[in-house]
Amino acid sequence: MSKRIYVGGLPFKTTEEEMNTLFATYGQVTSAKLITDRDSGQSRGFGFVEMANDAEAVTAMEKLNGSDFGGRKLTINEARPMEARSTGGDRGGRGGGDRGGRGGYGGGKW
Repeated sequence: MSKRIYVGGLPFKTTEEEMNTLFATYGQVTSAKLITDRDSGQSRGFGFVEMANDAEAVTAMEKLNGSDFGGRKLTINEARPMEARSTGGDRGGRGGGDRGGRGGYGGGKW
């Protein structure tokens, strides 16, 4: 089973090929994806690597986390599943609905 790895702290000039090469030292890399700004195309300084073998992925994470790459300290850990983005309906914050109580007035007679 493959393991997806978060790679943070990348120099902004890093390429996906360089990410692939960095992790290939520890095993087979199935994919390397650098995250870029959708408007400018500039790297956001992080990405994801997927490795075919779990044991190799764990070794890569242990060896590379905290290491220096291009003058920056890498943050490497297992990627978490992406959370669904809210479409504006449930944002927390100010509610409404059934809160109990009397609405806006704190009590007593008007």
